Amino acid sequence: MKVSLQTKIFGLVLSLGLLLIILMTGFYSYMESKQIEENKGRLALELSKTVSFIPTIIDAFQTPDPSKTIQPIAEKIRKETGAEFVVIGNRDGTRYSHPLDTKIGRKMTGGDNERALVQGEYYISKAEGSLGPSIRGKSPIFNHQGKIIGIVSVGFLLEDVHQQIVNNIRRVLIVSFFALLISLIGSMLLGRNIRRDTMGLEPYEIATLYKEKNAILHSVKEGILAIDNKGFITMMNQKAKRLLQLQGTVKNRKVDGLFPSNYLYEVLRSGNAQTDIEMVWKDKTVIVNCTPIVDESGIKGVVASFRDKTEIKQMLNTISEVKSYSEDLRAQTHEFTNKLYVLLGLLQLGEYNQAIAMIQSETQTLQFQNTVVFNQIKDIKVQAILLGKLGKASERKIKFEIISDSYLDSLPSHVNLSNLIVILGNLIDNAFEAVYDCEIPTVKFFATDIGKDIIFEISDNGKGISDVEFPLLFERGYTSKNGPESRGFGLSNAEEAVLELNGIIEVQSNQESGTVFTVYLPKNVQGDEELG
Repeated sequence: MKVSLQTKIFGLVLSLGLLLIILMTGFYSYMESKQIEENKGRLALELSKTVSFIPTIIDAFQTPDPSKTIQPIAEKIRKETGAEFVVIGNRDGTRYSHPLDTKIGRKMTGGDNERALVQGEYYISKAEGSLGPSIRGKSPIFNHQGKIIGIVSVGFLLEDVHQQIVNNIRRVLIVSFFALLISLIGSMLLGRNIRRDTMGLEPYEIATLYKEKNAILHSVKEGILAIDNKGFITMMNQKAKRLLQLQGTVKNRKVDGLFPSNYLYEVLRSGNAQTDIEMVWKDKTVIVNCTPIVDESGIKGVVASFRDKTEIKQMLNTISEVKSYSEDLRAQTHEFTNKLYVLLGLLQLGEYNQAIAMIQSETQTLQFQNTVVFNQIKDIKVQAILLGKLGKASERKIKFEIISDSYLDSLPSHVNLSNLIVILGNLIDNAFEAVYDCEIPTVKFFATDIGKDIIFEISDNGKGISDVEFPLLFERGYTSKNGPESRGFGLSNAEEAVLELNGIIEVQSNQESGTVFTVYLPKNVQGDEELG
């Protein structure tokens, strides 16, 4: 069960408040009790000392009835000082004064008079007397010759002392209660303020959103960066770092110099989004979209997403090639339809032997092709490309031969369909165009994955490439072909796709024997390290 932040703050403040109140009350109670007892003891001792030095009391010990003189004085002092009792006795401990008249003339109780009467000490003691447990101040009474003639005992009942401690603690608890109440109200207001700042989201919801945001930022193919209203970078995903060729942390750095910042500052100034801006940065053409970050107080920053234009070009090339394969499959269907019509005509004319020969010829050709394509070329993507090109070659009357020694297992995941279409599709189409005017147009395909590389080889028996044309072979827009689909972009796109896979492409050409394109693609490509 997940608890809200406001409840957590409220519970924490309540727990801490109660704990502090309990600890402080206990500590205060202990110290207060010690302090009150100490104060009461000192007061009792000082009063007893004062009484012991009163001349009238000293002289009264020489009279026949000392209590007649001593009792009124002792009671007056007791009432004025708030003491529980002021008891004065002789050396035998017989009382000459007591709050209760009936106790006068009786022996003092408690058993704590010896130090005063025998040793002449002034001290504080605790004992249970006739009125109950009390804290007492004891002082000896000396006559004019310096002899001990009696004792003064001034006391406060422990029950009264404890009651005073309880009353003080009660006042402290009342103050503590109001302090706790104020802190709880403050915690509620703090919780509401935090919820308002977090737009009503709980911490676990914020954590979930943060994880989701990171996952989204690292999964999208676009580079994304965000800046605050002063131009400092607050966020940048790994794709953006790779596109901008940055390493290390860039958070809290100025965007100037790391990314074309004019558009970002313009969005900050105007608050209007800018879309599909094409710009060149570090030899790369990127498409940028800028959107302002706005809240009720105004523009807080800008989010920019950008993508390498070459990826868009590759996507367009892939779409173009897919369209080409759709046309190839349509051509293959048309070719087989024509053959079926021929076969139907032969059967209607009774030329059964020629019909059988035609079926056997087509069957043998298809059986050989299918054996290589389906049994030795095990990657479905390459199979699909070859089947489309076989149909296209059949329609154009080109002999497209898949070398029987070819063998290819399933390709690694980093060699995707898009790259294969661009590489193999363009090279095979280029070979078809090269043999356009040949007497017996022949194109051969070979594939193997023996070793550390995947190797594709496409050869043709065309007129070859001249020394003048060779340096311009992979230049975008250049073409020397005379075929109907010569565009001048195929080989350039193929080279870009090979380089993207960290591979190489080689060309061998002879004007007598034709041209051979060989592509080497590494099976294992080390992944880009995350830039943090």
